[in-house]
Amino acid sequence: MKLIAPVVLSVLVVITSSAVADDTLARFKGGIGVLPVSSGQGTATTATVVNRNIVRNVQPAGQPWVIGDLDATVKTDGTIQVRGRGLLIAGSNNIGTTVNASVFASLLCAVNATTFSEHNTAAVPLAPNGDFVINDLLSPAPAACSSPTLLIRNAGNLAWFAAGIPAVE
Repeated sequence: MKLIAPVVLSVLVVITSSAVADDTLARFKGGIGVLPVSSGQGTATTATVVNRNIVRNVQPAGQPWVIGDLDATVKTDGTIQVRGRGLLIAGSNNIGTTVNASVFASLLCAVNATTFSEHNTAAVPLAPNGDFVINDLLSPAPAACSSPTLLIRNAGNLAWFAAGIPAVE
């Protein structure tokens, strides 16, 4: 019995330390591809006015994109790991390709209802099948992040291609 108590106490200390040491700022599991237009207006057969799908002041891509899977973790020190699969253009004559795009991750945090702080990674090229991995440090590193939104963006024109779905823990 004298040997069991110290072992149990050591295990409890390790488990408690692990729970307290969780420095995750935000998690995203799954992704949504961009639809460039959110709605159209007008009485003609063709919409005369369209509303672009702008997310947190970031313009959408000019064509729809799809993403098969996305998994991302952001730590309080600004480190970010993103794994994306199947990010492909879903329109135009280039449908089903990556159009040789490079992407970067943007973490957008609410400052107020209309202002957002932006924290970006370096760009990485998409593989021919649309897969990509980002292991980087956000710049600038967020001190905190209210209402985090993760966008995967085009390194060329800075438009967004996909968004992360916040993980429910």
